[in-house]
Amino acid sequence: MNFNLTEEQQMIQAAARNFARERIAPVAADFDQSGEFPLDNIRAMGELGLMGIEVPEEYGGAGLDTIGYVLAMIEVCAADAAHGTIMSVNNSLFCNGIFKHGSEEQRERFVRAVASGAEIGAYALTEPQSGSDASNMKSRAIRSADGSHYVINARKSWITSGPYARYIVVFAMTDPEAGARGVSAFIIDTEKPGFSCGKTEPKLGIRASATCEIELADYECPADCLLGSEGEGFKIAMGVLDAGRIGIAAQAVGIAQAAYEASVVWTRERKAFGREIGRFQMIQSKIADMKSRLEAARLLTLHAAWSKQQAQASGARFTLDGSMAKLVASEAAMWIAHQAVQIHGGMGYSKELPIERYFRDAKITEIYEGTSEIQRMVIGRLETGLR
Repeated sequence: MNFNLTEEQQMIQAAARNFARERIAPVAADFDQSGEFPLDNIRAMGELGLMGIEVPEEYGGAGLDTIGYVLAMIEVCAADAAHGTIMSVNNSLFCNGIFKHGSEEQRERFVRAVASGAEIGAYALTEPQSGSDASNMKSRAIRSADGSHYVINARKSWITSGPYARYIVVFAMTDPEAGARGVSAFIIDTEKPGFSCGKTEPKLGIRASATCEIELADYECPADCLLGSEGEGFKIAMGVLDAGRIGIAAQAVGIAQAAYEASVVWTRERKAFGREIGRFQMIQSKIADMKSRLEAARLLTLHAAWSKQQAQASGARFTLDGSMAKLVASEAAMWIAHQAVQIHGGMGYSKELPIERYFRDAKITEIYEGTSEIQRMVIGRLETGLR
């Protein structure tokens, strides 16, 4: 296996790192404190190609591969996971799904605008009563008598970028009697009548990533905004989440990397009992375990990205690799951030340093786009062949 990065991968990694250090890191704490959406930075990220990394250049993207996307995500999330969350949804859940399942007209109309950063995309699957049980949705879409449009009534929760998204992929039942096979996907324009946002959620972490509930009340969606065919929504949703989990794994690696690097610096500078704390075996043990878990998570995430690239050529699924990467990386991020707080002591608990933010941000990676429990279930079922 060749572990060398291509020139293009190195370029996007460097571009993301430079932007993250120069534009994101200096303001990350302020955005976390205020909860303000970093719109200017997101627009600038779009101009760099970071909001549509795998989208071909002719559709407004960077035209790179999944490994390049993962490398860029790690760099952005090491500076601020909230920026990375917005980037992940744009890339993995919105652009990826429409580019794979959409028509040429849909790619031109929706992907180009979002990949370039001109508009922001979102993904609406979760409902108040159905999180992990996505097939138990109450949203309904009824086709008009003349077939020209669908009337959608839906209430979706925990929608990342919801208050700022121009376009959202929304999932609703077109045939409730068919269960999961009755789910369809639609591309919604939030500027049309019938769409509204609820309050922005006051979250523990990734606070600059605006999250809200959305509602569609007798919303008329043109028939040509149906994504794929009727009844393919659940399959589309699960396929998109496979890709999304790789993005979240990369986010977790970025958070873990930041927490680890800050801890190494601290152990060299902080003194106790007349010497640097990094000289104590207990601290060295923590650093060794943090580094090992970080690199294991990084390799699993890069392997999942490689598997996705191979699957695009063969048509195979990469569900197992995505779930393993997301599970291991998210739990590594939470554990490493915990150790970072412990190593920093009281300063790790203070907002004067970003350590406590890493700790708060890491937690969500174990929850969204499939909890750790769901990932274990997916992996177990795939490996045993039993449901």
